Amino acid sequence: MSYADVNGVRLWHEVHGTGQPLVLLHGGYGAVEMFQPILPALAARRRVIAVDLQGHGRTADVDRPLRYESMADDIAALLRHLDLPQADLMGYSLGGGVALRAAIQHPDLVRRLVLVSTPCRRRGWYPEVLAAMAAQDERVAEQMRGTPPHELYLRLAPRPQDWPRLWAKTGELLRRDYDWSAEVAALALPVLLVFADADSVPVSHMGEFFGLLGGGHRDAGWDGTDRPASRLAVLPGLTHYDIVGSPALPEAALPFLTHEVRAPA
Repeated sequence: MSYADVNGVRLWHEVHGTGQPLVLLHGGYGAVEMFQPILPALAARRRVIAVDLQGHGRTADVDRPLRYESMADDIAALLRHLDLPQADLMGYSLGGGVALRAAIQHPDLVRRLVLVSTPCRRRGWYPEVLAAMAAQDERVAEQMRGTPPHELYLRLAPRPQDWPRLWAKTGELLRRDYDWSAEVAALALPVLLVFADADSVPVSHMGEFFGLLGGGHRDAGWDGTDRPASRLAVLPGLTHYDIVGSPALPEAALPFLTHEVRAPA
């Protein structure tokens, strides 16, 4: 458990377990602790490297905007810092966007990718979710004082007074439009998409995203030879807010990460 100085950021990361490396990237306003309920299951099978992203948890903010692209570069730099030629990435929500950009920008470093409750374009979120994202700023930060995310931030952050700054910078990030569909379609690695059946992302976008990865276009055949390399899991009885702590998540992710997967056509 330590810091790595990469790209001008002191990036907190902690390592659990042994085996093939798996990098965990948390959601917005969170930290490594978001994965605490499922960490034992993952660490029993993998060398888990859990990271606090820029401005989150134990990683202090720096003088640059929050961007998926720059945080993805941080993760690539961390892998090089740890002398890891390749790793699997698992990101949730905000962290899923970072993980996806890391695979797009640094494909040589990512072996397999697990994206949890993550769309591939901004309009992949429900309209009401986009409206809530657009409203995030310092005033909302004040309203969130005393909530569990705020209490966690106070306990972990090197500069607890940066709470409003985190909300302002995150809101600015979330208001920016993006559509990574073309880059997703060009990915040459296996991807597992994991969503809740009552997620903040409509089922139509889940299908669209999976289709870009080669899924949902044909029957797999009696022997499964036409199965796409990428996979889709929709977990029942969950939402965007509790999927990350559900035991169903490692149950879906670990077989994908550990079983043989046919290379993409």
